[in-house]
Amino acid sequence: MPFISNTDQQRQDMLAEMGLSDVEDLFADIPAEMRCGKLDLPAGLTEQEVRSRIASLADHNVTGTVSFLGGGFYDHFIPAAVEAIVSRSEFYTAYTPYQPEISQGTLQAIYEYQSAICRLAGMEVANASLYDGGTALYEAMMMALRLTGRRRIIVDESVSPIYRTMIRSYTGNLGIELIETCHDNGLPDRDAIEAELNDQTAAVVVQNPTFFGCIDNVSDIAELAHARGAMLIASVYPISLGILKPPGEMGADIVTGEGQSLGMPVSFGGPYLGFMATRTKHVRKMPGRIVGRTVDAQGRDGYVLALQAREQHIRREKATSNICTNQGLCALTALAYLCMLGKEGLSELAQVCADKAWYLQQRLAELPGVTLRHGDRWYFNEFVVDMPLPADKVIRKLMVRDISAGFPLVRYFPEMDHSLLLAVTEKRTKQEMDLFVHVLETIL
Repeated sequence: MPFISNTDQQRQDMLAEMGLSDVEDLFADIPAEMRCGKLDLPAGLTEQEVRSRIASLADHNVTGTVSFLGGGFYDHFIPAAVEAIVSRSEFYTAYTPYQPEISQGTLQAIYEYQSAICRLAGMEVANASLYDGGTALYEAMMMALRLTGRRRIIVDESVSPIYRTMIRSYTGNLGIELIETCHDNGLPDRDAIEAELNDQTAAVVVQNPTFFGCIDNVSDIAELAHARGAMLIASVYPISLGILKPPGEMGADIVTGEGQSLGMPVSFGGPYLGFMATRTKHVRKMPGRIVGRTVDAQGRDGYVLALQAREQHIRREKATSNICTNQGLCALTALAYLCMLGKEGLSELAQVCADKAWYLQQRLAELPGVTLRHGDRWYFNEFVVDMPLPADKVIRKLMVRDISAGFPLVRYFPEMDHSLLLAVTEKRTKQEMDLFVHVLETIL
């Protein structure tokens, strides 16, 4: 039977039922200056025309580039099995597991995701995910304020400038004293942090590897913070934890990070996945949801929402945040990816990324005028090079050769106008890296 649209009479009948005489009466409470007026929309298209239109727009995208971009978001290989699992309808369409008796699959998947994050971070409890790495870091900061009853936060400059911008935006009107210390050649400045620590400091925020790619052992910073009653919050790159010491073993109290590298493509800015883990004694102040495993009356395993800290579930004044279902599908993706790799596979992947980054460093160091900015530091898969030409100019010239050269640090650090942040993953081949070095040499 063909679709029949509402007639004018039907519209009038509906309005009359609501006690209204005109459609405009529906919007009477909206001030005229806040209305958009009539929209000048084009005529509708058929499905075939829409497909053709979208295809023509997609042709404008640059594809097939060799990417050395990083800065918190990385181009890793994703096994086909990951997409096959998360595309199943029972996962793809799952919503909030309000009724545990019919949501056991979703709840078990979230429980196993939490377990995987705890193992990665070296922590005791994790929540059911947050929106992205930046908001996870903000939520961790707010959690530290609740736990300590203090209003002062120290964030080192080696933490992602993207995250620091987000934190400044979130906290601008909350009466929080936000202190940003300068980095020390790519690592947190211990002396600056110690000088700023006082009895009103709730937490010190660090990142490992740092935004510049440098590897750090923050155990001493944890000791400095704990000596003044403050907490240590660490933002981490999960792939690096395949070979690096977990932040939990360095004394971190809360661990956060961006989970995009765990099976999600770099796709026009999202979706992303923020993860958070902490120690059991802090769990009551943790945002989001926590799934627990128990047994029923017959001794069978069962999964339930053990902690829900949203205002939807508890008294508003006791809520920690409005985090709810959020990135459930992304969390499942991360779990599937980690299961595909396994413990040894993740370690091998991390080592391959580090080895390839070392190879590219050595090749670039052979070019006249190119130097490693933090040459005396250890790196994971990302590093900074200084060049004779401005980084923006070099990037534009390399893009002509279908090479995404890296991130120009001048965007956030004005003094680094000749500095380029380069990232290497397992997807970059020796031939691609050699080509990059060759083209860069001709440009310089």
